[in-house]
Amino acid sequence: MFRRALTNLARGLAMGAADVVPGVSGGTVALLLGIYDRLVGQIAHLSAAASQALRGRLRRAFAMVCRAEWGFLVALAAGIGVAIVALVEVVRLLIDEQPVGLSAAFFGLVAVTVVTTRSQVSRWRTGLAVIFVTVGMAVFLLLGVRAGSVADPAAVVIIGAGALAICAMILPGISGAFVLLLLGLYDPITEAVSDRDVGTVVLFGLGAVIGLAVFSRLLQRLLDRWRDAMIAVLMGLMAGSLRVLWPWPVGDADSGGFGNAALGAPPASDLAVAVVAAAVAAAVAVALHRLGTRQASV
Repeated sequence: MFRRALTNLARGLAMGAADVVPGVSGGTVALLLGIYDRLVGQIAHLSAAASQALRGRLRRAFAMVCRAEWGFLVALAAGIGVAIVALVEVVRLLIDEQPVGLSAAFFGLVAVTVVTTRSQVSRWRTGLAVIFVTVGMAVFLLLGVRAGSVADPAAVVIIGAGALAICAMILPGISGAFVLLLLGLYDPITEAVSDRDVGTVVLFGLGAVIGLAVFSRLLQRLLDRWRDAMIAVLMGLMAGSLRVLWPWPVGDADSGGFGNAALGAPPASDLAVAVVAAAVAAAVAVALHRLGTRQASV
């Protein structure tokens, strides 16, 4: 029991660390660790229980809640929460001071995840390849859009941002942090977490709960009915998201691939560091995938 809790806490820490980085999704790490379907299924299960409660079917809702894998969910949520609170300032600092190495490392991790996720497709077909390429290209083009930072966002905007960001966090490839960047809300939200601004954090959390309740059930149904096609979609999301992790955006060779998706050529001075960082992260990703494959049932 204790070992399982520690394993799930560590999984949550890894997911939370990824969610803080613009361009990386906790869902990517969940796929890498082999717990993606389990996580989505549990979230959808609790969402269905909440739906029953709202309809007045309290006994049925209570029975559904009791059947949830609380050991798995609580440990995972605790790890995610601890990682976000503990690492948000560290990641902001690294983005400012070591952006090339950091973005290259996560580029390597996501690229390996695209490859390892292919093993989850039962039979690769031409139609799935078309889905993968189409989604990847669409995401690649979408991530070229970037909004300016929003000062003092309204409550309804924060709630909506929470709903959209949590949906992105579930989906591998599209990061919740980068969705906030696209909306111009990354700085206000991360500053609220750093400054312990309870009001803003609560509003964002409320939006996250709403988005999670609606989106998780839809995603589970899609995975249940058209699993291979959905895996191809998820692979496309991750492949397209590599654009925002490219370490050398146009116009600012030292800014790394965070917040600027205009692709530039790598300067020779940065190339060695980026290649090493990407290679090390890729090796770690392969090791995590193998470990996750063995321990997915824990």
